Amino acid sequence: MNSVMDFLNALPNLLLVILGFGAVVFIHELGHFLAARWAGIRVLAFAIGFGPAIVSFRKGWGVRLGSSENDYTNTQLAAASAAGERREQARARLARSSPTEYRINLLPLGGYVKMLGQVDGDPSQVSDARDSYQNCRPVKRMVVISAGVVANIISAALLFILIYTVGKPEMPPVIGSVGGGSPASVAEVRTEDGTSLLGGLLPGDRVLSIDGEKPKKFDEIGLTVAMAKKGRPVSLTIERSGAGILVATVVPEVDRVSGLLNIGVGVPLSGTLVEGANADQNQRIRAAFAALGLESLDPGMTLTSLDGLPASTGLDLTRLVASGNGEPVIATFQGAAGTRNVTIRPRAVLQSDWLPRGGSSVIPVTHLLGLAPVMKVADATNAEDKGLRTGDIFALLGSAEYPSPAQGIVEIQSRKGSTIRVVVLRKDDHGVLREVDLGQVAVNRKGQIGFGAADTADDLAVLSMPATSLRPARGGNTEDFIPAAASLVRVPGTTIVSIAGEPVHNFTEIREALKRATTTARDTSSASRSGADSSRTVEVPVLLRVPVRGVPDADAPDQEAIWTLSADDVRTIHGLGWEDTLTASGVFQPEEFVLKADGIIDAVRLGVEDTHRVMLNVYMTFVRLSEGTVKIEHLKGPVGIAHVGTLFAERGIMSLLFFLALISVNLAVVNFLPIPFVDGGQFLFLIYEQIRGRPPSIAFQNIATMAGLALIVSVFLVVTFNDIRSLFGL
Repeated sequence: MNSVMDFLNALPNLLLVILGFGAVVFIHELGHFLAARWAGIRVLAFAIGFGPAIVSFRKGWGVRLGSSENDYTNTQLAAASAAGERREQARARLARSSPTEYRINLLPLGGYVKMLGQVDGDPSQVSDARDSYQNCRPVKRMVVISAGVVANIISAALLFILIYTVGKPEMPPVIGSVGGGSPASVAEVRTEDGTSLLGGLLPGDRVLSIDGEKPKKFDEIGLTVAMAKKGRPVSLTIERSGAGILVATVVPEVDRVSGLLNIGVGVPLSGTLVEGANADQNQRIRAAFAALGLESLDPGMTLTSLDGLPASTGLDLTRLVASGNGEPVIATFQGAAGTRNVTIRPRAVLQSDWLPRGGSSVIPVTHLLGLAPVMKVADATNAEDKGLRTGDIFALLGSAEYPSPAQGIVEIQSRKGSTIRVVVLRKDDHGVLREVDLGQVAVNRKGQIGFGAADTADDLAVLSMPATSLRPARGGNTEDFIPAAASLVRVPGTTIVSIAGEPVHNFTEIREALKRATTTARDTSSASRSGADSSRTVEVPVLLRVPVRGVPDADAPDQEAIWTLSADDVRTIHGLGWEDTLTASGVFQPEEFVLKADGIIDAVRLGVEDTHRVMLNVYMTFVRLSEGTVKIEHLKGPVGIAHVGTLFAERGIMSLLFFLALISVNLAVVNFLPIPFVDGGQFLFLIYEQIRGRPPSIAFQNIATMAGLALIVSVFLVVTFNDIRSLFGL
């Protein structure tokens, strides 16, 4: 039902995108048409779309359903070969008619201008007529062939100028968040005099330049990184509050979700809560708020203070929580219904490293000295038909018992296009966890079941089986290490009952109990106090409870263990801070400002700059395709373009016009690639003809055109297939 409503809500925007795309194609073909008329070439048809004509217009024939081409051709034949009055009538009608038919065709996927003696798919259809394509000089034909591309580039530049004259909401080029273990978190940051600073990039850092280019908005940071050469550092000049101008060097890594190069930074957040476009979306948002313990908040409310002090952005909350000691924060929100206060309980930051998967392949893992929470279902909306429910804890996933999220992802992906055995723990009516066997569950070809994944770190002290080795994500060390928990936990699903006699119930309590236990030990050891001997160890008593017949049981006997931690382990846990649960949950809208030119001259400058930048990025995309950092699945076909277009249209008319300007530049660049069947390939043939004094042989043109057509159709089918799979989550 939700999918149907979403489609109906998106339908007006989809129609706008289709009309806009038709306008972009119209401008491209209009360029060809006007240039052909200038060159004296007879134009037989000006068409938007492909396939049979839905409606057409021809001077002297008027508007009609379908095409007038057959009738016009028969009239030409009658004027040439009929006798008597019929011939005179045919000639009279031709005299007041136009040879050009204007058509709107069935399939709105492009368009074309049909000239006498020029058929893209059949180079053999030439003409000896005085006003044919062949009898026009090659230089003029070059103008005709390139006119569509020029029209698109000019129209895109004009759209960009209009956008920057009116103004368009954009996210500022400010780092909103930094992922743990991400390239940004371990970036080398230096002052202008060369002094190194610890901590990598930080939330609130304003990016002044990236690889020498000044970003106007946040999106340009991600695009520059995605288009970077794999393994090559990206240089950023940043402005940091209290530190001034800094220089950062970061090496992008392939994102495990998108597959593109990424540095692991999030968008800057405002203090306004997300709000849907309609009542149905707001109902879902309220349900998401309730799951986070924010039942009293309404969509669209705005943060006004934190612990009584003024606050206005998500960054204010992030900084306050990070500088605290885990104490709850009282956040005040203002909305149409009045003022609401909510208590935000900070979450303990855990370690982020890599789980090796063989060779150079790794997957991110969140842990505490190797202790890792168990994977659970955060959102079962798209997996309820498979028996999963929100809140289910995975007791068995394939061959993995009580897997961590990293282990669970590996296990599911190893069964792409097949099935996997699933057993979950689910609370009964009394709140007791019961085992539910779901049997064999289908895994799609992307290696997904369809649920949103989370972990039990905030809820339970139940452990997955620790990894036997991890690869550090920080500090520049690439050697795998054995985490401390590898010697503590022997059975997956084990529960930590207490640390040094202090009861614990979740990972926050485990971490804080470890801090207190090791602080006491350090205070009684002069070596630990001085930190001079990294070989010193601390022994921490731990009470464990193993599952009974695979299920955690509160009545099971406790087992005592001594956990030996190194001085490095102790320093690590004492260096872990706090993070807020709201900004990481996506409840705040992105921070925005109106990007607007200072005047018409500045608007022209920005418009030309954007047109040039987009053109370069399109060409760079093909370079990165050849290198493998951009893959064919990242390209968009008509279905994907329409879907992305509706997302732009939701943000307003300026965003839609910006999207159409991007499409216009992309259409220009793709059309002028040196591939037979498109304008660029035809242009190459004309260069050959200008140099040699004759066109390439018809046989060669046929072979090249068929090869170009096969390439284009193949890419079209692949990207459309990927678009549909992505749209339906297959």
